[in-house]
Amino acid sequence: MSYSKNRAIVLAVTEGAMTTSQAATHFDTSPRHIRRLLAQYRQHGLKGLEPKSRKPHHNPNATNQQTINQIIKLRHKLQNEGLDNGPQSIWNHLPNENRPSPTTIWRILKRANLITPQPQKRPKNSYHRFQADLPNQTWQSDFTHVQLKNGTDTEVITWLDDHSRYLLHVSAHPHITCQTVVQTFTQTAKIHDLPASTLTDNGMVYTTRLARGNNTRNNQPNAFEQLLDELNITQKNGAPAHPTTQGKIERYHQTLKKWLNAQPPATNLNDLNTLLKDFQHIYNTKRPHRALNRKTPNQAYHNKPKAHPTITINKNDWRVRLDTVDQSGTITLRYHGKLTHLGIGRAHKNNPVIALIHGPHTIIINKNTGEIIAEHTINPNKTYQPKNGQMS
Repeated sequence: MSYSKNRAIVLAVTEGAMTTSQAATHFDTSPRHIRRLLAQYRQHGLKGLEPKSRKPHHNPNATNQQTINQIIKLRHKLQNEGLDNGPQSIWNHLPNENRPSPTTIWRILKRANLITPQPQKRPKNSYHRFQADLPNQTWQSDFTHVQLKNGTDTEVITWLDDHSRYLLHVSAHPHITCQTVVQTFTQTAKIHDLPASTLTDNGMVYTTRLARGNNTRNNQPNAFEQLLDELNITQKNGAPAHPTTQGKIERYHQTLKKWLNAQPPATNLNDLNTLLKDFQHIYNTKRPHRALNRKTPNQAYHNKPKAHPTITINKNDWRVRLDTVDQSGTITLRYHGKLTHLGIGRAHKNNPVIALIHGPHTIIINKNTGEIIAEHTINPNKTYQPKNGQMS
């Protein structure tokens, strides 16, 4: 009941001629309620007639002060380490028992004046989000600039798995050239196998397609384009002036530079590459991601079977793999969950090869000459596989 009505009832009884029963009938309320109003009036005057808040004096669901202090401490700690320190990241670092929601954490940070107001952003549901279905289905790559302590500019190249955001490779160089792209790509492929496709911008180190235009006589594909063509890997390039196509790697660059800025500056390339290795470990294993259902990139990358490029021969799809023959004249292949060694021959040691795999059958091709140098039919009960036609 409103204050004005309570006041009218009391004044009608105390200063008017109405009895309690008459006032109850006139104001359509109970005599008991009127007697309660009169008691409040006698004790507190007209101020006592104001409606009292029904809000409980104590909220049993309120975040306790210990947790609030822990949230604020975590915010400062993550910020000082150059790591993501928003409500979601803080939530990931809190113990599972009774931790408040990210929304509650945001309110706590806001009350502590630790939230920086931001201009209105485009709603997230207005973006069309693309993500590869499997690990190695698409690798994104790009490079960015990082300065050493003395101001020397370096360039840092990255290979990032589109499905899992797994940081496959990151390294610093004086300058990124097409040869750098090829070398880092092949190094990464030897560790993680080949991707089915790549996604980059239209920089000349990745593609000369735009520079070629319609004149293909004088402008041949660059070495990276030729490599992808040899391996039957689909090359995808974002349209000019559309950076959101490579949105994952653009966002990754922000995280990388924020972390580097919180570390002592590197004095040379070796120091910087050591820092980048540390960052790679943190990025892959210590940062659960909301878009990955709070899995780390490492978990998401290894939770599903990997995609791979294929070549169709006689209506069969052959998986493509890049490797180098080792000093003993073999390459290593995982078959039915076990490592097996394929005999190639010591005469081919250190040579890059393309391995085609279809079930237990393999075809090994010298990458430099295109010559078939070995074929195998894998025996899963043996760890060494001789070339077909040789005695085991």
